[in-house]
Amino acid sequence: MATNPDSPPNTQDISPVNPELMDTLVKAKEKPWIESQPGMAWSKILWTGPETGGWAVLLKWNKGFVAGPHKHLGASHTFILKGKLQVRDGVLEAGDYVYEANGMIHDATTALEDTEYLFISQGPIVGFDENGITGYHSWEEIERQRQQIENPKKS
Repeated sequence: MATNPDSPPNTQDISPVNPELMDTLVKAKEKPWIESQPGMAWSKILWTGPETGGWAVLLKWNKGFVAGPHKHLGASHTFILKGKLQVRDGVLEAGDYVYEANGMIHDATTALEDTEYLFISQGPIVGFDENGITGYHSWEEIERQRQQIENPKKS
């Protein structure tokens, strides 16, 4: 189809409707590791998304750390940076990626070696045991933790 040189240029407006939209750049090496289980488990908070309920963290677990049974109330993505994790019937190693669907339930996850991994969740996680719910982690709890670390006098 030939273009007409007398036609006006395409004037479709692609500017953001929300002028507050912006990228989020996190220099992870400058973020502190937050200890969650003394001497065994730490996290670095990368992002929390109130508009989606999602969140992203780097996790560092020492060999032998066990995260109890839990259910994903949103899909999640895991990428192993180093080490090994026992997850259900498999072992995840450095370079492995796992997608877990919304509603996924699994037993304990165990660090078989000192392990670091990227975890991106699109919703909360509920911990449980034979007696019921043992914990709940969503973007809100993680954001409160981030604010407490970054602004300790306000908490």
